[in-house]
Amino acid sequence: MSSRTEQPAVTVLGLGPMGRSLAGAFLAAGLRTTVWNRTPGRDRELVARGAAGARSAEEAVAAADLTVVCVVNQDAADAILRREAVEGALTGRTVVNLSADTPGRARDTAQWAAGHGIRYLDGAIMTPADTIGTPDAVFLYSGPEEPYRQHGSVLRALGGTHHHVGEEPGRAAAHDIALLDIFWTAMAGFVHALAVARAEGITPGELAPFARGIAQILPPVFEASAREADSGSYSGEDNPITSALSSMAHIVRTSEAHGIDASVMRAAEGLARRAVDRGHGADGFVRIAELLGRG
Repeated sequence: MSSRTEQPAVTVLGLGPMGRSLAGAFLAAGLRTTVWNRTPGRDRELVARGAAGARSAEEAVAAADLTVVCVVNQDAADAILRREAVEGALTGRTVVNLSADTPGRARDTAQWAAGHGIRYLDGAIMTPADTIGTPDAVFLYSGPEEPYRQHGSVLRALGGTHHHVGEEPGRAAAHDIALLDIFWTAMAGFVHALAVARAEGITPGELAPFARGIAQILPPVFEASAREADSGSYSGEDNPITSALSSMAHIVRTSEAHGIDASVMRAAEGLARRAVDRGHGADGFVRIAELLGRG
């Protein structure tokens, strides 16, 4: 009798760029990996590397106790998972859903899973596809801790750091939404800055090194601001909202003088003016988060 321990098995549903990266990392870790995608042919490279290509989603999920789903959104995930044959095959098994969507959809899917005897973790991937399998990958999960502990060794094959952020199933998606809010508003600011700089004769390449410097300032600002928001102190001693409002007005004027749409900055300026009008001009900028929460 062989004394060799058989490697754990995992199934990956969805073979877009991120799904292929997930499956590739499982394969690289030596795990028995089954893959399936709605569009035929996307599994060829993975099968050549040793993955088992399933003919159907129900065949795929029956191949492992753990199924990882990574498709474009929850509508796409539902179209795969909420079919009678797949639901039956998943009963008693675990689904980790890494498809991005809203916290409400995560809660709804968790309720569906519980009603079909399926263990469910909702998750979020916070880094690009090329980080999967490397120390730079970051994953968040929410839902019952027991399946997270049970399958933790398999999930860690994806590299990087893994965080269980709570048993409430919407918490991973809520983190994802909040963090993407930072990313996309920052990117909106960056492309607007490129347009303003170009109008003033500064090339993107000339601006980029200084933009990097701005980005490096932000982490300690975020941490200090979060502490202020937690404590409710909102100190504006070093940089009150009135000062921020002045610089925002300069950006708006410069942009519009060049015919550049300044609606994003005008929206931020409007929030700052609302804070000043409510008597918070001497507070720090993070005070606005509380005002937003009040409506």
